[in-house]
Amino acid sequence: MTSALDLLTDLIRFRTIGGGEGAAARHCAAIIEKAGVGTQLLGWADGREQLVARTPGDGPPLTFTGHLDTVPVDAEDWSADPWGAERDGDRIVGRGTSDMKSGVAAALIAVVNHASRPHACRGVQLVLTAGEETGCTGLLGLDDGARSAIAGGGPLVVAEPTGNELVLGHKGAHWMRLRATGRSAHGSAPELGDNAVVRLARAGVALHEFDGWPTDERFGRVTANVGMFSGGVATNVVPAAAELMLDIRTVPGVDPDELRTQVGALAGDKVSVADHVLLAPVDTGADDPFVGLVRSALADAGLDDTPQAPARYFTDASVLAGLLGAGAAVPTVVLGPGETAQCHVVDEWCLASRVEQAVEVYGALLARWCG
Repeated sequence: MTSALDLLTDLIRFRTIGGGEGAAARHCAAIIEKAGVGTQLLGWADGREQLVARTPGDGPPLTFTGHLDTVPVDAEDWSADPWGAERDGDRIVGRGTSDMKSGVAAALIAVVNHASRPHACRGVQLVLTAGEETGCTGLLGLDDGARSAIAGGGPLVVAEPTGNELVLGHKGAHWMRLRATGRSAHGSAPELGDNAVVRLARAGVALHEFDGWPTDERFGRVTANVGMFSGGVATNVVPAAAELMLDIRTVPGVDPDELRTQVGALAGDKVSVADHVLLAPVDTGADDPFVGLVRSALADAGLDDTPQAPARYFTDASVLAGLLGAGAAVPTVVLGPGETAQCHVVDEWCLASRVEQAVEVYGALLARWCG
């Protein structure tokens, strides 16, 4: 039988940078189908199908989710093959090990183990997505027919990296596209033009240096990152247009309209501001009964069950929690074996022992869910 570490090795070797998730989803489907779990591939884009697997059950299922895509990688910067899944003691090195193919592998194998055990199953669902790294575009891109394949009503476990610690929420994301316009001229006579790059660069610096973003006691401060910048057509031409992509991470209570207005004020005249991605924060109360169930499962595995601070990253829960709850977010926890500090870094790694530990925790949770 396939182990979580075997599956993790396989998944790392699928190069799922902005594409190819469909092949990884089919590989996962073949494994989980052997346990008698029904599967369905949800079309979104060519080669980027997403997987829904669900056991029979009497009520709304407990859903586990994880994404199959990864951020880009420059292999020349790495000391190991980013897709080699090389072992270094307890470490497994490769792009996507922590973020978040380790969580996908642990959740899938835990569901396989659970489905293979004769019992009266209450219902369990696994949703593996594409395009999470680009703003949950895989889930957002599903049509109504595909969305109807995802059974709602039950709670959600997001297997994103927390080092197997319990996290009850995460920040949202408000990505904005800023565009500046100017007037072109010959590069030898810049005074005859209107340099859009300079205008937008000043806006970028102002946004970077601004320290008046809202703050939440639990979630911390709203942050803003100038993630991409482009402009100009040639060295010897005054640029008439420039574009900047701004990544703002939000906290509960922040109004998107007010935030957009603040960005516009900082950017200044002749700079347009438009939404690119808008994802809500996720927050579940510590007193929620499902949180109590997860804490009991952690205790069963001998792990600390203390809720940690909300995560600074966003997850597919920004979309999926509301989809499962038909608009009202279902109870959601973030709990996965990856290392938060290893997300998007060179020589990314996760610990094999944490992956096996996550299988145990998820198994304990599933046993309690159906108990």
